[in-house]
Amino acid sequence: MKNKKINIGVIDLFCGIGGLSYGMYCQGLKIIAGFDIDKTCKYAYEKNTNSNFLYKDVSCITHKEINRLFKKSKCNIRILAGCAPCQPFSSYSFKVKNKDENKYDLLYQFGRLIEETLPEIVTMENVAQILTFKLKPVLNDFVDILKKNNYQVSIHKVFCPDYGIPQTRKRLVLLASRLGPIDLIPPTHTPSSYKTVRMTIGDLPPIKAGETCITDPLHKAKDLSPLNIRRLEATPDRGSWKDWPEDLKLECHKKNTGKSFGSVYGRMAWDEPAPTMTTLCTGIGNGRFGHPEQNRAISIREAALFQTFPYDYEFFSPEESVSITKASRYIGNAVPPLLGEVIAKSIKKHLNLPHE
Repeated sequence: MKNKKINIGVIDLFCGIGGLSYGMYCQGLKIIAGFDIDKTCKYAYEKNTNSNFLYKDVSCITHKEINRLFKKSKCNIRILAGCAPCQPFSSYSFKVKNKDENKYDLLYQFGRLIEETLPEIVTMENVAQILTFKLKPVLNDFVDILKKNNYQVSIHKVFCPDYGIPQTRKRLVLLASRLGPIDLIPPTHTPSSYKTVRMTIGDLPPIKAGETCITDPLHKAKDLSPLNIRRLEATPDRGSWKDWPEDLKLECHKKNTGKSFGSVYGRMAWDEPAPTMTTLCTGIGNGRFGHPEQNRAISIREAALFQTFPYDYEFFSPEESVSITKASRYIGNAVPPLLGEVIAKSIKKHLNLPHE
């Protein structure tokens, strides 16, 4: 690409509300379009990425459509990006008997579009468990498609605190290029400089369960029953249901099968990164999602900050009311925007472009 202006265009195949796209957009990459089957993501995606949301199943997307979008954008470096829904590969999926086998095929559809359009660069983000997934060799097959089509591939198991993301999320990041070797930039943080819960949400106004902050409609926490309030009152710093007196424990926790879920109803630790944000992260019964001090689960705003969404990210249109359930799904399913920036910086370094 010497002596030729580099014009980078990105198409995001599983875009959701735009976490990955937004991170790449913040690094100056042009976001051409995002595809997703959740049409409620349209407002947030378009508003925050300055791009187009296309409501379409990946299995119905044609190479002609992808090539037309790239051609219209007049880009000479084409990036096909995506995070295929990760639930089939997550640790939770191994506990679920009735799995949706079709979801395993989404990565194959991604591979099909790569093979049919041959973009210069590909990036894929997913749960780290896909590295050891045994039911289908999905990742190996995906890499084989890339290598067969002359891509050089790098795969990294990323511990998110190493890149300034304040949660103990582990993710797989794949980068592939037909232009030469490509790699992820080195970690930017060490354990002594990890972003903690206190650094991330410590300055937010206190609220109670069921309340919404008068100055921030996203700083909104789920209501709790009086019994669950008592349970949180009995939960110390870093504690969980294991610290409760017997009369507060649930019957399932007294059984051997329930004893392994030690983090549910747990509180976060102020001076450590938060646990991984999920689609259920605003409920105390779904993991260690209790506020470190206040007797409530984390708010939508807190979950968004742990995922590195900025304060001005718009999740809902002005006409739409804020839904905790919907926002939790949006945020938990998203790629942290800061990880999107790390990916974009890696691509810019690969192309010998300036990057921070």
